[in-house]
Amino acid sequence: MRENWRSKSSVLAGAAALALSAVTVTPALAHPAVTATLAFADDVPQTSVEVPLPADVRIVEGLTTEAGTEAPLPGDEGGTTEPVGVMAAKAAPPSNACLGATAAYGASGCFQHNGDIIWAGDTEKDGMSAAVGIYTDYGRAEEVCINKLGVNTWATCNKNYRESGNVRLRVLRYDGDTGKFYQPEATSGWLPVDGKF
Repeated sequence: MRENWRSKSSVLAGAAALALSAVTVTPALAHPAVTATLAFADDVPQTSVEVPLPADVRIVEGLTTEAGTEAPLPGDEGGTTEPVGVMAAKAAPPSNACLGATAAYGASGCFQHNGDIIWAGDTEKDGMSAAVGIYTDYGRAEEVCINKLGVNTWATCNKNYRESGNVRLRVLRYDGDTGKFYQPEATSGWLPVDGKF
């Protein structure tokens, strides 16, 4: 009887250990953010992971900037800027213009508080567009600024936000053929619309 009890408890302990390992490993691997992190070597995606956005999200196509306009590139805070046609990898956002420099594979973005302008930069030749989602802390509907201008370009979306509010940026990729958004993605912290922290 005692041996029968030991064999049953051994089987139960083994099953419990197997179940525990499945519970602790499987959900983490199934979660898109973790899968994206594990699946990428040097931030190069192996597969596209779709990101669901609300059906009522407003998609705004970004406009090309005028020649000679300084293009903000996420990177070092404060530094040099480059004209749009000369985008260098080391360029940084203008110190007086762009907040919340955020980047993920294929897309970069920031918020220019003087003028309420969203900058969306396409950084990879992958057939997708850069997308910068904009959220507010006062209930305005979410919008997404899309850069369809191609790799190594910047597009701007000129908005008008409540000066007493805050915005948050969500940078990801967009497939114009399917109308779907994809990871990897990155999110900024809350940024004051008036630029005063």
